[in-house]
Amino acid sequence: MIKAKSGDFLVVRFQDGEKFPDALLSLGIEAGAILGGVGMLRDLVLAYWNGKEYVRKEVPEPVELLSLQGNFGTKGQEPIVHAHVAVGKEGGEALGGHLARATVHNTAEVVILELPGILMERKPEPSGLVGLYPKERGK
Repeated sequence: MIKAKSGDFLVVRFQDGEKFPDALLSLGIEAGAILGGVGMLRDLVLAYWNGKEYVRKEVPEPVELLSLQGNFGTKGQEPIVHAHVAVGKEGGEALGGHLARATVHNTAEVVILELPGILMERKPEPSGLVGLYPKERGK
């Protein structure tokens, strides 16, 4: 990975073969927003919440990463990345959903805003989802 930081902004170029979301987690960000990402992915697993559980769709072939957005938080002491993607298949078909897993194909360029003054806590909810409970640090 190649990265540069200015203030609370981080720009990262992930390289071929790096795994998502693990590579994102390796940045060590406890609270942040993924502002955008472009590039290519392969071995993608998308997930869709059907109201009871995540239904997974595997997309093994390389796809263009059209959009990546989400956030970094914690569940207890465990770091969590909650990210959604839109991807384009050869021929122009677009797919999207929750990013469950992917491998960077050639490159992925991501812009992140760290949020040092905010806690991004995730807690289990009756729906089965893990909801976001943001709050100011020290309060």
